[in-house]
Amino acid sequence: MPKEKAIEISDLKKNYSGGVEALKGIDLTIEQGDIFGLLGPNGAGKSTTISIVCSLLHPTSGTVKILGNDVIKNPSEAKKHIGVVPQEFNFNIFEPCAQIVMNQAGYYGVARDISRKRTAELFEQLGLSDKAKVPSIKLSGGMKRRLMIARALVHNPDILILDEPTAGVDISLRRSMWTFLEEQNKKGLTIILTTHYLEEAESLCGKIAIIDKGEIIEQGKTQDLLAKLSKETVILYTQSIPKEFSNNKFRIVEENTLEVELHKDDTVLSVVKDLEGQGIIVNRMKNKSNRLEELFLDVVEGH
Repeated sequence: MPKEKAIEISDLKKNYSGGVEALKGIDLTIEQGDIFGLLGPNGAGKSTTISIVCSLLHPTSGTVKILGNDVIKNPSEAKKHIGVVPQEFNFNIFEPCAQIVMNQAGYYGVARDISRKRTAELFEQLGLSDKAKVPSIKLSGGMKRRLMIARALVHNPDILILDEPTAGVDISLRRSMWTFLEEQNKKGLTIILTTHYLEEAESLCGKIAIIDKGEIIEQGKTQDLLAKLSKETVILYTQSIPKEFSNNKFRIVEENTLEVELHKDDTVLSVVKDLEGQGIIVNRMKNKSNRLEELFLDVVEGH
């Protein structure tokens, strides 16, 4: 049984004055329950797309529907289903944290007693309970991100949009933040993510779309797209490399360490056996770069 469409974008165009085409007729469908990555270089059209989805910007033409609600014809109904975590902090820095979240709930018509309970629950889950009465100016960058997530979720939306949510957040906070969001996704929350941390997108997003110069140039299931990679670079850590070793396929990058470029028909096993045949034992290996990063560079540079 096919999933329902959380967001449906059809032939979306946005032109700015001076003839700048920010979006050139993009089509994109995000299903309910997805963790979806919208990736692209700076200026590719990610922010424009998100702004139109959130009814912050009017398109030149095309349609966007949120759970069947047209964002132009019925913006108030469409907005009810969305929570947004923008890239920039945009709350009153002198206001207590709990007040920020409860006030947001009020904009969506959530009763005060319900918003107070919901805020307390979110703060407990996000490790913010001891910050409820603290002005947000006193929070660290990572804690401010968590506060923005709580604010975006307080009205219990169906869809959460995260624009660079872990920018400037340390690794431990980033991991705990994603653990929380993955738990929300298991409960049915659809998550849309824009990020420059491509290793994050590869591990989290079941589906991705890559946008460049206002066009969707690749989209689909993450693993299906990665399977199309024409090559990947692998680092091999060996016990030792004989001085006489010479093979154009490999490059010695440092003592006892080799780099090899694998093409589509190559396998890591065949490479390891090739080296073993020359008396070189491989102890461990790793990809030189994130596989999604290689795919991203392949498709963007080829566009």
